[in-house]
Amino acid sequence: MTPVKTETKEFQAEVKKLLDIVIHSLYTEKDIFVRELISNAADALEKFRHQSLLEEEVFDSHVPLEIKIDPDKDKHILTITDTGIGMTREELESNLGTIAHSGSKTFLTELAEAAKKDVNLIGQFGVGFYSAFMAAKKVRVQSRSYRKDAEGYEWSSEGTGNYTLKPAPGIHRGTKIILELKDDSHNYSEKESIKQIIKQYSTFVPFPIIMDGETLNTIQAIWTRNKNDIKEEEYTEFYKYVGNAFDEPSYKLHFSTDAPLAINALLFIPKENMEKFGFGRISSGVNLYCQKVLIEQHSENILPEWLRFVKGVVDSEDLPLNISRQALQDSALVAKVKKIITKRLLKFLEEEAKSNPEMYLEFWNNFGIYLKEGITSDFNYKDEIAKLLRFESSKTKAGKVVSLAEYVERMKEDQKNIYYINGPNREAIESGPYIEAFKKQDIEILYTLEPIDDFVMNHLGLFDEKKLVSAERADLDLPEAKKGEDESATETEKSLGDDESKKLTEWMKDILKDRVKDVTVSKRLVDSPAMVVNPDAYMTSTMERVLQASGQDFHESGKKNLELNVNHPLIFQLSTLKDKDTDFALEVANQILDNALIQAGLVVDPRKIVERSYKIMERAIIEK
Repeated sequence: MTPVKTETKEFQAEVKKLLDIVIHSLYTEKDIFVRELISNAADALEKFRHQSLLEEEVFDSHVPLEIKIDPDKDKHILTITDTGIGMTREELESNLGTIAHSGSKTFLTELAEAAKKDVNLIGQFGVGFYSAFMAAKKVRVQSRSYRKDAEGYEWSSEGTGNYTLKPAPGIHRGTKIILELKDDSHNYSEKESIKQIIKQYSTFVPFPIIMDGETLNTIQAIWTRNKNDIKEEEYTEFYKYVGNAFDEPSYKLHFSTDAPLAINALLFIPKENMEKFGFGRISSGVNLYCQKVLIEQHSENILPEWLRFVKGVVDSEDLPLNISRQALQDSALVAKVKKIITKRLLKFLEEEAKSNPEMYLEFWNNFGIYLKEGITSDFNYKDEIAKLLRFESSKTKAGKVVSLAEYVERMKEDQKNIYYINGPNREAIESGPYIEAFKKQDIEILYTLEPIDDFVMNHLGLFDEKKLVSAERADLDLPEAKKGEDESATETEKSLGDDESKKLTEWMKDILKDRVKDVTVSKRLVDSPAMVVNPDAYMTSTMERVLQASGQDFHESGKKNLELNVNHPLIFQLSTLKDKDTDFALEVANQILDNALIQAGLVVDPRKIVERSYKIMERAIIEK
């Protein structure tokens, strides 16, 4: 009987140090080694499938293409076997000895260079293979090539100073990796632990992964298939899996690109916004794959944070990974992928909004808040998001919305701006003083009903070269209103002349100097006696309330301008009262200001208002 010849080969002097770098510094999660070994196995199977088409005869041609996982809890051994292309003795030494036959200086240079380049280690027995030593105290690799005349060999090492090579007769085509686990890694010999890791990282490997006769990866990577060949039920099943959902998606977007980057993407938008139900801030729902192998779960690199409600997968062969395949490296290229995916999704939503407005309105009511977040936080996409914004307006019925584009189409011929007004609800806005001139001149005004809306409009600034202007601005200029700004006073109505108006505004500015910045004659009030406006063109009452709630104190900068309707009977009578009974006129002036502040939704001291209103009512009754 011929003795088995075992060859022991020494690693180079600093290989132990290099292995330490690979095992302890390159990877951040120990579970990754399972993914690496399964990826290598899948690649070996793919290579065999390709090679078998080119050659007439291959060894073990009848053996099915699959990966078998065998955890042995009693012996603390994990075995991973594939029926792929296999390796000869020379290939074992060459592939698994990459570190062994590379001098430390050369290896470190290659490691540094690889980190700068698009390194795809899937299927390469190299650094990825050596991650096995994170969990194993000894690794044995038994392999036999697909070539007819090939023989089996075993490579083994404890990852320290040397490795051995010896014949392994009687084995089938493919590669078997036997890991004798370290004391702190015995959990990798437990079936449930391995099953969970495979489910997380290797679900979409294109070959069966079998353990105890059960195929663990039954869900297909449908994003790689032609969408015309996929049934809606398959999309729904995949959405439920990848989104951990129980309902059906409201939208799905399935597309592929070849240029400028090779990308396969399948994205879903749920029907419900879970953040609205008090579940807290959700994390990104898009998983990043490279050739069907998970690279980042809930990736924060592929879509902006304000699109965190989107579920699905993005798979790109062009993504530059670092040498451990755990982190995206080329930030410029990653940014390009992010831009492609984001713009494609926003364009898709724009098209859906046009083709089915009612369905889009449901989406908007659920997820519009995220798009508004995008306007205020991400300058890169504000033009695309602006097309998706929807608001009620003075030209719509309650609950109906318009786009900014629709508003622009309906603008008056001489109208230069897009006007909006914020309020807690439609009724409050329409009963307030700010839209009186708009009603009279039949100018459409958008109703922004959420506190964030004023920040959205402020950040957006322009749409279709039209300025977005708040109706609360002190410098508001309605060209249409100039045509008949004095029409509100008829011949029988009393109205203050210019001199009386000037005296009244100067008097009120003096007595209210601690509370207002200026008092002026209004050019836009029709029915209301007064209103407060913001001297700061970029600050609205809503924005101020939000900022005050966050702890910011405005002091002097928070003072408003008070506008008076000199055609209103109350203001006319106040002009006379200030000369007859200054003390009582002072009470009335403060009440007018407080009423205007309340209409603006600003906080005032209710005790002073109540006390003052009683005094005014008492005076009115006595005089009666």
